[in-house]
Amino acid sequence: MPDAGPSFTIRLAETPDELRAAQRLRYEVFVRELGGGGEMVDHDAELEQDQFDPVFDHMLAYDDATGQVVGVYRLLPGERAAEIGQFYSEDEYDLTVLKQSGRKLLELGRSCLHPDYRGGTAMYHLWNGLAAYVNEREIEVLFGVASFHGTDVRDLGQPLSMLHHNHLAPPDLRVRAQPGVFQSMDLVATEELDRRAAMVRVPALIKAYLRLGGFVGEGAFVDHAFNTTDVCLILDTARMNERQKRIYGGV
Repeated sequence: MPDAGPSFTIRLAETPDELRAAQRLRYEVFVRELGGGGEMVDHDAELEQDQFDPVFDHMLAYDDATGQVVGVYRLLPGERAAEIGQFYSEDEYDLTVLKQSGRKLLELGRSCLHPDYRGGTAMYHLWNGLAAYVNEREIEVLFGVASFHGTDVRDLGQPLSMLHHNHLAPPDLRVRAQPGVFQSMDLVATEELDRRAAMVRVPALIKAYLRLGGFVGEGAFVDHAFNTTDVCLILDTARMNERQKRIYGGV
């Protein structure tokens, strides 16, 4: 019999130990691998954490063979954001157009996989878990920041411009980077774009959202603490076609 590969269990963190397991994986990826930081990062305990962790749901992917957390996703439903007064990404983006839409929102963030599990089925299982979470709560719009490594927007001119010219959100979903931190993504004229070369520079997570019919907000945010350039991704479940819904739901 051929090796079917690892199997995974997807569930939400319920205990402080499970939250710390998520934070340890985030430290491995965002701090040790990508050079990020932050005021609340605990380098002694190797935990990447912030003040929003207690109010988010943390979706974990466990390798059934080892019991280790190998993937995480951080989720904040709109009603919980209303209780604490803001979404995480509001420091970067003006979300007024979404918050005034009357639709059920879910903010996504801190998605990462252990390096040994990239390119396999772990993210597929996490997406299936996310789809179940969304369906159970009748979420209509998903959004969150996703990152390019590095803070030189000129170096990222091709991929940022490709996103701006080809995947900019329609007006009813078009969030905009906050005025004080706004970085234009319109850096290369349409006729000078090399779409193939640009797509090579686009991180896998952003490509996944684009395949599902996702959009980007207007403007980027340079996050020096995390050594990234962020874009805001928006996915409207009502705009997804049947093929995209099958990909997203894993059916």
